[in-house]
Amino acid sequence: MGIVENLQKIQNQIPPHVTLVAVSKTKPDELIMEAYSSGHRDFGENKVQDLARKAERLPGDIRWHMIGHLQSNKVKYMASFVHLVHGVDSFKLLNVINKEAAKHNRVIDCLMQVRIAREQTKFGFSRDELLEVVQSDSFGELENVRIRGVMGMATYNENSGQIREEFRHLKRIFDELRTGVFSKNKSFDQLSFGMSADYQLAVDEGSTMVRIGSLIFGARNY
Repeated sequence: MGIVENLQKIQNQIPPHVTLVAVSKTKPDELIMEAYSSGHRDFGENKVQDLARKAERLPGDIRWHMIGHLQSNKVKYMASFVHLVHGVDSFKLLNVINKEAAKHNRVIDCLMQVRIAREQTKFGFSRDELLEVVQSDSFGELENVRIRGVMGMATYNENSGQIREEFRHLKRIFDELRTGVFSKNKSFDQLSFGMSADYQLAVDEGSTMVRIGSLIFGARNY
């Protein structure tokens, strides 16, 4: 099947309220344009340099998602156009995004990354660390970022029971924040987890945004 058929197949399997981010990292422009021509607009990149170059070359109405681990010193290269930053894993990074957004007179949407996997390599806040940040005075002073929700990545394994429990843990944190700190913030509505291997399980557990690459574009190019 081709890219357009792959996209259609996945869209048919997820509810309309779930955003499908097509992970285009390592993929050439022509493959992205194939997906774009079918009407798809949400694309995810994990390296800021690639994101910036593609944003320059490709249509201006693409919604670019920064889905990789983001270093503070790279924020400036994408602050003028990025649609959503998926992996905010420290207050320092959030502060930098806020400052760079202000320079472009815009508000950047962000997801706070929660560490739900058992692997030590994953980034993110613990529940307690996240609560401490969003309840702090410093957080309340940030005017150029908008927290849209939380995201997380499950442990990379075949154990669907463990993955489901990690997703449920994140859902509990999301619900706690939505009814607590963000109860007056109607735009706090995104719960992002699920990738190619587990997106159907993720949607079952309440995900509103899935990041899918290989099922759309085929195996990764390195």
